[in-house]
Amino acid sequence: KRRGGQVFFVYNRVATIERMKDELQALLPDVSIGIAHGQMAGSLLESVMFDFYEGKYDVLLCSSLVENGLDVANANTIIIYDADHFGLSQLYQMRGRVGRSHRMAYAYFLYRRDKVLSEVAEKRLQAIKEFTELGSGFKIAMRDLEIRGAGNLLGREQHGNIASVGFAMYCHMLEDAIAKAQSGKEAAPPPPETVMEIHVDAFIDDDYIQNGGQKIEMYQRLAVLSSKKELADLRRELADRYGKPSQPVERLLAVTEARLDAKALGLVLIAQKKDVLELKWQRVADMPDLSQLDAKLRRRFRLVPNMPVVVRVSLAGITDILAFIKTLLTAFASLRKGNSRE
Repeated sequence: KRRGGQVFFVYNRVATIERMKDELQALLPDVSIGIAHGQMAGSLLESVMFDFYEGKYDVLLCSSLVENGLDVANANTIIIYDADHFGLSQLYQMRGRVGRSHRMAYAYFLYRRDKVLSEVAEKRLQAIKEFTELGSGFKIAMRDLEIRGAGNLLGREQHGNIASVGFAMYCHMLEDAIAKAQSGKEAAPPPPETVMEIHVDAFIDDDYIQNGGQKIEMYQRLAVLSSKKELADLRRELADRYGKPSQPVERLLAVTEARLDAKALGLVLIAQKKDVLELKWQRVADMPDLSQLDAKLRRRFRLVPNMPVVVRVSLAGITDILAFIKTLLTAFASLRKGNSRE
């Protein structure tokens, strides 16, 4: 307080947090103390946090919720009570709540006097003491993995196999093996992925997501979506984290939706080539009966000689290629439904 800053006091027992406040207040009668924890009403919690941010409290007596990205530039000290009860990643995140401006900051990790720490707790506290330089997150994560143990999936016995095929493919192979063991049968092969090559400005722009790592994560998640429900969930997450999607992001989501629809219809390729759209199915059996299409739409189709699973569609007069693809996919789906009813 003499250095002009504020203090986080992390006490992770909600049931007795009021008693702790009384004890602190008795020790330091001139220090104003606010309380914040996850069981408070949202409006009250927001009010307390805002007051602390505005400097109305010298000390924020809080639970471990403080690890969730709270940024108070004036906070120059954090005291963590019973630090041996927390995980290493929690300790690292909480330490990062101070020192977020030009102020010199201090982090104190306390445990009870004369307490014999477990080997794991001692390793965690030693790690948080050891890794103090900027960019220590990866080292902390690796040390945490080392302390907790990664099990066989990422342990020494399996590491060589994962390295050779990649983690995602390894997980996919593991799922297939588990499904086979449970059912006694070979898992049905998944439908082929659909490749879309169209001239559309569909991307995640810098105005919407500035962080490069978060962009890559979203691109990866969009690439592995397998259902419209997953797409809807991701859309809600994007809106919640970053706000209403920008036009390029909306187009990207629309392209992803079209890819999922095309995959369900057995299409393996949708490619825009100059003034035509080339469509390719995996099997002839997956192709719709084009003769049943609306006459106006049917006139745009041309079969490709010696390529029974490929058709080309004229794009003459088409200005919105994405909307046109959606129209085609809707027509194909209607034909499939009609045939299934027959």
